[in-house]
Amino acid sequence: MRRLRNVKIVATLGPASETYDMIRALHETGADVFRLNMSHGTHDEIREKHRIIRQVEKDLQSPIAILADLQGPKLRVGAFANGSEDLEVGAAFRLDLDPAEGDINRVCLPHPEIFQALEPGANLLVNDGKIRLKVENCGEDHANCVVVIGGAISNRKGVNVPDVVLPLAALSEKDREDLEFACGLGVDWLALSFVQRPADVEEARTLAQGRASILSKIEKPQAVESFDDILAVSDGIMVARGDLGVELPVAAVPPIQKQLVRKCRFAAKPVIVATQMLESMIESPMPTRAEVSDVSGAIYEGADAIMLSAESAAGQFPLEAVSTMNDVAIEVENDPTYRLVIDASRKAPRSSVADAIVAAAREVAETTEVAAICCFSQSGTTALLIARERPRVPIVAMTSLRGTARRLALSWGTNCVITSEVSRFKMAVVAASRAACGLGYAQKEDQIVVTAGLPFNMPGSTNILRVAPCDERLIFNMETE
Repeated sequence: MRRLRNVKIVATLGPASETYDMIRALHETGADVFRLNMSHGTHDEIREKHRIIRQVEKDLQSPIAILADLQGPKLRVGAFANGSEDLEVGAAFRLDLDPAEGDINRVCLPHPEIFQALEPGANLLVNDGKIRLKVENCGEDHANCVVVIGGAISNRKGVNVPDVVLPLAALSEKDREDLEFACGLGVDWLALSFVQRPADVEEARTLAQGRASILSKIEKPQAVESFDDILAVSDGIMVARGDLGVELPVAAVPPIQKQLVRKCRFAAKPVIVATQMLESMIESPMPTRAEVSDVSGAIYEGADAIMLSAESAAGQFPLEAVSTMNDVAIEVENDPTYRLVIDASRKAPRSSVADAIVAAAREVAETTEVAAICCFSQSGTTALLIARERPRVPIVAMTSLRGTARRLALSWGTNCVITSEVSRFKMAVVAASRAACGLGYAQKEDQIVVTAGLPFNMPGSTNILRVAPCDERLIFNMETE
């Protein structure tokens, strides 16, 4: 489906968006990627959502990416005898492994791994940071704390430990089962929660065995500190600002977001900005002005995709939320300032033939009357390199592999076309011309830039660029190749 913007929209599916009619309407309205939250729903329910997405894809003949978001380890306190207690600032409070119900003085924290890693002075955040505890002394089965920020603490509230690297794998037993299930379904992307170190990503990649691309969620301070190494072993990144804003000072999140988006673009790897983008639209058909500015900021930064969570999964106005994102994106990308910002932030390496080819493609497109850049890409790498350049003209990514077309639905500006394999460059130009015209990006009197690799159908072989006419009669008058 032709979009009038380059940034992609990720919509989470849930009770408000699980029927064929709604999923189709979400895609037609602007959703390019559908997120399946593995924290909610049974495998049968997730399988049904996957089936419907693929049916919509078939009916609309439009490649759709499916992102399975793994839950990750969940750290929670136990239950209280009274259901909840009010903790006062300065009071003593103990966390331990005793399974007995909690009271005003203590509660169970059934995670011995936390106690193994804690040190005096470390902070513990409860209930999304609403309560802050500071460790005074600790052992293998307890931590004696003082309440720094008080409030109501109740049954099974979540715990964040921002100051230490926890000896926990990013993949719980549930995650391992969900990963195998999702790969068996045929999802395109796996989002990995609780990433702290590159080894977490490598473990997921080993289990996935190439069946899905790995997207690392950056939601912990340790992931920010090790980001360069994590990015190197990931296929994509999600800036998960929810937990980041709990474990780090909220004022630190915007500059971190900008830094991570820049690094992902430099590495030619897709990056999603996520969490609370249009939070008020869960209950309101109109967003706040601050939310619109937040969405706009991510687009100006050059993010590949922006994401809806509860807004589309459980909110009252899922279509309106997607439509709002779509409208904001179109408005921003038509702003002359947007192009100035994007061009000024371009900093791409020139270390390979492919790098040089895609840079030349952009420069040719921007200095001549070229309607689109068409690239043949089996693995998707060339399309990602062109997207890194953020050209002013549309990118038409052509591949014979449906999986590649689906994965590229997450990448900035890529319009994916599934084509048959070609063995001669002249036929590649013909296919590119038909695709550009068929999608409405070019007319017969226009010219296009075509990139490909010889020999054909070999990943990583991009080595040729041609400015060609869209008129097939003129193409067939080209010299024999």
